[in-house]
Amino acid sequence: MEALVLIGRILFSLIFIGAGIGHLADAKGSAGYAEARGAPSGGIVIRISGVLIAAGGLGVMLGVWMDLAALGLAVYCLLTALLVHHFWTDEASDLPIEMAMFMKNVSMAGAGLVIFALSAGGADMGWQLGPSLFNL
Repeated sequence: MEALVLIGRILFSLIFIGAGIGHLADAKGSAGYAEARGAPSGGIVIRISGVLIAAGGLGVMLGVWMDLAALGLAVYCLLTALLVHHFWTDEASDLPIEMAMFMKNVSMAGAGLVIFALSAGGADMGWQLGPSLFNL
């Protein structure tokens, strides 16, 4: 089971590491998309979010303050779902992709909360480089 938990953590983390790198590599494009969706944007906001989500992904993957990293990613996903992927305000042509992105973010937030609860609650989370920050 330990190997499955580690594989799950790696798979969960990959989207955040990739998205964080994407935010940093194309901050202008990411800021433009966020602005077009009515979300807080700007190069500095995108760069900060890129660093934070990549760091959160690495934290979960490597097991460094995994609980804090997972909680941060869950909050990020919920905020992004509500502030960026608000499909209920979209034209019919944009609705399917934005609804899928909204549901993906809500699902990822749920997974992040599960990882947070298990890690902070002392569950065996497999190989880790460091301890949990919280002890619930």
